[in-house]
Amino acid sequence: MAKTSTAWSRHRLQNLAKFRYALRQFLHFSEGRAAEAGLHPQQHQLLLHLAGAPEGVETTVSYAAERLGLRHNSVVELSKRCEEAGLIRRKHGVSDRRRVVLQVTAEGQRVLRALSEDHERELVELVPRLIHSLTLIRNSQKHNKSGGQESATERGRRGR
Repeated sequence: MAKTSTAWSRHRLQNLAKFRYALRQFLHFSEGRAAEAGLHPQQHQLLLHLAGAPEGVETTVSYAAERLGLRHNSVVELSKRCEEAGLIRRKHGVSDRRRVVLQVTAEGQRVLRALSEDHERELVELVPRLIHSLTLIRNSQKHNKSGGQESATERGRRGR
């Protein structure tokens, strides 16, 4: 029984490794394309999150920090560099002057559009591998449920 369990665990780890590798390939592609466009990867991500914010969401420094997983002061510096490069505009909020709203400029939109077209083409190639890897992981999780294990997402939903 231990041999079967070890083989099953190894199989699960291989599935996770395949998925992680595919993600890393995409991130490497993304970082390379951003550099070719004259941007740091975080600048590209900032533009993407600002331009891709849901309708009605105020794209503040706090919003960007949360979306990028960065500290507020890091996004302040990042947004200053993007503003200096002509990619975004920073303006104070109307109701609260302490809030800084970030807006993508026409130049930022141009750069982002070109990068996004490249990324979409790359994802067309990569999506089947990602879906396959995710399906294998999901199927291994179905088997895992019978063992009483719970995912980090499930623990987070319970507030752990």
